[in-house]
Amino acid sequence: MTIIRVRDDLGTVVKRPAIVRRVVSLVPSLTEAIALTREESIVAATDWCTHPEGLDVMRIRGTKNPHCSRIVDLSPDLVIANMEENRKIDIERLRKAGVSVWVTRIESVAEAFASMRRMFVQGLGWNSPSWLDMAQDSWDKPTDATNISIAVPIWRDPWMVVGRETFAGDMLTSLGFNNAFEHSEERYPKVPIESINVAGIDLVLLPDEPYRFSESDGPEAFTIPRVELVSGRLLTWYGPSLIQARDTLMDVIARGSAS
Repeated sequence: MTIIRVRDDLGTVVKRPAIVRRVVSLVPSLTEAIALTREESIVAATDWCTHPEGLDVMRIRGTKNPHCSRIVDLSPDLVIANMEENRKIDIERLRKAGVSVWVTRIESVAEAFASMRRMFVQGLGWNSPSWLDMAQDSWDKPTDATNISIAVPIWRDPWMVVGRETFAGDMLTSLGFNNAFEHSEERYPKVPIESINVAGIDLVLLPDEPYRFSESDGPEAFTIPRVELVSGRLLTWYGPSLIQARDTLMDVIARGSAS
């Protein structure tokens, strides 16, 4: 069997067969991306890999506690991971056991497209899928900058928000809006609710993941009159969801800003 050596997003040399046919994905958004392209290649995914709906593969626990020995037993050609979503110790355990792991690094919309294209072409040895071109075309549309300042909490008790150098924050910037906490020292800072309920923040977006904000859990905490619930998949996932994410988020933000 021909072995190809390639470098992942972190520059690590990864060995793979000429064509990857058996994939384990530890990243929900990339599971969806791979499944839409070649669903038959996925042999296992995490419990959090909810898209596409009905994906019938072995489950190997969560993104932070994957069942490493079970993954090794599956003899995958490649395991797909992400620098932020997966733990370094699990990646090292798999590599020590002889499993090839491709690690992605995605902190912006531009990085999402570049990283996924690299993953498909170099990591998997496949052609770049047509849906990826569609998604990138949708984000290449020009946008006008606005003065709308948006806060995106991702957790409560304690309250945590989207800060600097994050994918969700860059999505807002790419849409022409301001992430209220883009200059924070941490990527996901803990902030008191009073820091969100301040003059200058025009809109609060509450996603349904990782914390499941809902109509009865979240909006009541804010004195800011403009609070909108939004799908976390559209705000924090990279993959096929990017095809609709731009227009859907613009509609949600426009609704929230006009209320």
